[in-house]
Amino acid sequence: MATLRKRGARWQVQVRRNGFPQYSKSFLTKSAAEAWARQKEVELDKGEVVLQDQRLRTSTVADLLSRYLKDVTPTKLSASSEATRLRAILRHPFSKLFIKDLTARSVASYRDDRLKTVSAPSARRELAILQHCFELAKREWGFPLPINPVANVSKPANATPRIRRVSEAELLNLKAALTLCRNPVVKFAFLFALATGMRRGEVLSLTWANVDFVNRVAFLPMTKNGEPRRVPLSTEAIETLQSVRESVRESVSREKDQIFPISANALRLAWERAKRRAGIENLRFHDLRHEAISRFFELGLSVPEVSLISGHKDARMLFRYTHLKPENVAKKIEALTQR
Repeated sequence: MATLRKRGARWQVQVRRNGFPQYSKSFLTKSAAEAWARQKEVELDKGEVVLQDQRLRTSTVADLLSRYLKDVTPTKLSASSEATRLRAILRHPFSKLFIKDLTARSVASYRDDRLKTVSAPSARRELAILQHCFELAKREWGFPLPINPVANVSKPANATPRIRRVSEAELLNLKAALTLCRNPVVKFAFLFALATGMRRGEVLSLTWANVDFVNRVAFLPMTKNGEPRRVPLSTEAIETLQSVRESVRESVSREKDQIFPISANALRLAWERAKRRAGIENLRFHDLRHEAISRFFELGLSVPEVSLISGHKDARMLFRYTHLKPENVAKKIEALTQR
């Protein structure tokens, strides 16, 4: 808050803000004093003026991020990927800054430097982690940050939604390549993901105890949005599970009821090798979810029905995963016309 008073022929202005030193200056005119006060308050609001709290002079960004990594990240479903991003930030010189020196400008410099080596979506995710970390520091950890230094920094653009579909020829080549994997679980995980639209983590976390073969439903106790989901299983999905039982019975028993006994990293590496054998590029395992959801719509399922399977609560997000093939729609129109 600014205070103006006239002393002799000059105007004296003072700006006070909790956690900051007092700023004062004298001017010949009142208008000049008011302009300086406004400018100083803008700097304070933007986080361009350092704070003078003892913790802010002795604590670094790395201290906050390490606490976040220890206490907050493990509570998230995406803990593994977030931990990787946090370690990348901790390796950057930005993490060595004392919090008293942290400004929106320093965050923007970090953003620009990261964009030289990582994609815009990756840099955006890192900034989201930083913003949440500073918000916790401000609201719950007792650090007197007047504003979040990331809040006023422009974020890199979101990635263009993927529209990758898998052709029948690619499917045939992939199945042949996956058959050559030493671990048969890799092929079964691929077929099951394609039949159900489940995420990779959901496929790998599924247990036999959570599959109801009578009612043809798989139960996922925890999903990405933090809620459980019951997924209806097609004949193809059921047959895949039966094949798993016959082929990897011993492995299953060793892995405490896990249907697909393989780690996420091992599956990723096997998937990459299979793609190379099949001569397929620009296809991610997550694209199988797009493919499955698109197929559900092409089969004639309604939005609520597909949403039940996929777990999407927002129809707009569901449609981002839906990429209908015009030729399939043309065939459907023709069939309806003839009927």
